[in-house]
Amino acid sequence: MTYTEWIDLAGRVIDASGVIVVEAGVVLASVMAVVRLVRRETPVYGPYRRFLGRSILLGLELLVAADIIRTVAITPTLMSVAVLGGIVLIRTFLSFSLELEITGRWPWQKAPAAPGAPQA
Repeated sequence: MTYTEWIDLAGRVIDASGVIVVEAGVVLASVMAVVRLVRRETPVYGPYRRFLGRSILLGLELLVAADIIRTVAITPTLMSVAVLGGIVLIRTFLSFSLELEITGRWPWQKAPAAPGAPQA
């Protein structure tokens, strides 16, 4: 195999990993929600949404990594880099939006201190 073929293969494997992470997250979150419903545990929706959101975030990170690898290593033209920049901007916006939905704060904001925790 040539260098380009290896890089393309690596990008495809990482792409597939991102899709698998999202799919597995949907399945696992759904199974966990059903188990909570059967056991009549509450809450169900919040944990389901957080787990699913984290799975989507991880999948997006892998998809961005695959795009970067393939664009920079295989076709580093001005047009392909511009398209990659657009894709990264869109996925970054999605990641920030998901983080805000999951945690209730932006990624750059500190987590609230736990009650009784020492102050820094």
